[in-house]
Order: sequence, then C-alpha cells, then structure tokens
Amino acid sequence: MSTQLFKLVIDAATTTDTTINPAIEKYFYELREDERTGGIVTIPATQFIDDDGNVMTGNLTPATADNGYYLLFINGVLQQSSLYTVSADGSQVVINDAATVPVGAPITLIVTNFAPVSDSDTTITT
Repeated sequence: MSTQLFKLVIDAATTTDTTINPAIEKYFYELREDERTGGIVTIPATQFIDDDGNVMTGNLTPATADNGYYLLFINGVLQQSSLYTVSADGSQVVINDAATVPVGAPITLIVTNFAPVSDSDTTITT
C-alpha cells in the first residue's frame, strides 16, 4: 500500500459583529478680516463655537490618525482637503487660497473619529 496523507476535516462558521462608534464634533466660525494675511486665513481654535453655541476655550478635537477625518465647509461648500490644515494639537485651522472668501462667510469644520469594536464568534461542528 502506498503512503497516504490524512487530513483533519473541520467545519466551522464565524459570525462577526462590528460597531463603528462615530464621534462627530462640529465647529463654526464667521470669517474676520483680521485673521487673513496675504490670502491665508489662520483661525485660532478659540474663535470657533461648538455645536451647543459655546465659544471654544481650548483646542479643537483632532482627527485620529488612520481612524478619523476633517471636512471643511466655506459658505456651505465642501472644500478640498489640500486647501486647509488643522494643527496636530487642534489649536488652529489654516486655510490657503482664501483671498476671495468674503468677510462674514460661515466656515464649518467637522471632525469625525471612529472607535470601531468587533466581536467574533466561531462555532466548530465536526
């Protein structure tokens, strides 16, 4: 009789449940001329108001690396991410190419972070 390879046979089913847990912060500002220099707008975090109408006393919530992102709207129009930066500590927002943005224009920054949680259950039936 020739040599034979015997294999273990296992039948299993795995179910995975994932909750994404988004945390969304919204910050609002109206453009003031004194924060524009040479077409660049630098807005300190303390110039924004939060979603409850409170003036910010600290930094903005930073987007978590690899699990968060920013959206910036000027006059209700979503801006390309290459046109603005949010400092790593959330202390300011810098908008480039803002020479034509009118004074008083509403600027909205949305910060979305995710804290996903997954739970898997494997049932083995042989």
